[in-house]
Amino acid sequence: MNLYEFQGKELFRKFGIPVPDGYVIKAPEEVRDDIFPAALKAQVLVGGRGKAGGIKFANSREEAINMARDLLSQTIKGSKVKYVLVERKINIDKELYISITIDRSKRRPLVMASTEGGVEIESVEESKIHMKWIDPMHGYSPYIAKILAKKLNLTGDIAKQFSELLSGMSRLFEEYDAELVEINPLVITKEGKLIAADSKVIIDTDSLFRHRDVPVNLDDLTELERYAKEKDYSFVELDGDIGVIANGAGLTMATLDSLLLHGLKPRNFLDLGGTDSVDIVKNAFPLIMKANPKMIFVNIFGGVTKCDTVANGIVLAKKEFGIDKPIVVRLNGVHEEEGRQILKENGIEAFANMPEAVKKVAEIYSRISKGVS
Repeated sequence: MNLYEFQGKELFRKFGIPVPDGYVIKAPEEVRDDIFPAALKAQVLVGGRGKAGGIKFANSREEAINMARDLLSQTIKGSKVKYVLVERKINIDKELYISITIDRSKRRPLVMASTEGGVEIESVEESKIHMKWIDPMHGYSPYIAKILAKKLNLTGDIAKQFSELLSGMSRLFEEYDAELVEINPLVITKEGKLIAADSKVIIDTDSLFRHRDVPVNLDDLTELERYAKEKDYSFVELDGDIGVIANGAGLTMATLDSLLLHGLKPRNFLDLGGTDSVDIVKNAFPLIMKANPKMIFVNIFGGVTKCDTVANGIVLAKKEFGIDKPIVVRLNGVHEEEGRQILKENGIEAFANMPEAVKKVAEIYSRISKGVS
C-alpha cells in the first residue's frame, strides 16, 4: 500500500529522519501564517506531480491560500488532489537520492544511493547509482552507510547525519514490513543539514494488520477494487476480457502469464488465497461479473482450498447469480476427481492440467470473438 508523502514523513519523524516543518490541509482556509516562505505540495499517490504543476511556492498566507485553492482543484494523472502539504521552504545546496527496497532476485533488501537526486531513479545512469545489499541474517550494518557516504562524497558532520538517517530508514523498513522507503530528493541544505525533502513509502498490504497506526489509502484503487477490498478479496482490475479466479498469488500470476502467452488478455487478478469455504468461492463471482468479462477462467490447485469445495462454490454461484458467461475450470489437488465430477454434472468444463484448460479458454474466446456461440 502506498502512503502519501505526509504519511511517510510522519513515519520518518518516528524514526528520527529529519523532515521540514509542515502540516496538512484539506481546505485553503486552513493555511496558517507561521511557515513562510513555504512550499505547497499536492498529495497524490502518483509520480510526476512537479511537472504537472503540483508543487508551488508562497511567500505569504494570502498567496498560499490562493495556491492551495488551485492545487485542491487539480486532478493529477487521474488522481484528485484531496490534501496539500504545507512545508517550510528548504535552502537547497545539493540533492541526493537514497532508498531501501527489495531485490527479489537476491531475496534481500537493497540500499540504493545516488548524487543525482530530484529526478526519477529510472532515468539516472547506472554508473551513478551505488548499491549495497543488507544481509537478512545479520541485518543492517552502519558499515553500509560508511561505504555509501564515501561514494556520495559525504564527509564530516554530513556523513554522520547520513549514517543516522540511513539507520532510521532501515529500522522503518524492517519494523513496518516495507517494500520501499525512498527519499528523493535527500537535501543537503546551505545550513549544513541533511533533510528528507520528499518521502515515498510502500508497505506490504498483507502486513497492515500488524500496523494499526498506518491509515489505509484506497485512493489509488478503482471503485471495483475498493469494493473488493471491503469484501476481503485480493482483486486488481486489468484491461482484458478474461475473468480470472485462482488461489495463491503465484498461481494467479502464472495464470495471467499463461493467458497472455496464448494472446488472451485477463480482465482481472483475483486471488482466493487459502480457503475451504464454499461461500468465499461463490461470492468471488459477483466481483468478476461486475468487471464484465467475456468469459471466466478458474484455476485452482487444491490444498487448503479443496477442489470439491471450489466446485460446489462455482455451481452455487452460477445458479444463484444467473451467470451466463462461459466458465472453464482447472482443478488439481485434494478431491480433484470429486470436484471435476460435480462440475461435469452441472455442465461446466473442468480439466486436470493448466495447458489443456488454457487451450480450451482460447478456443471458446475465439468463438466468442467471431460471434459464434
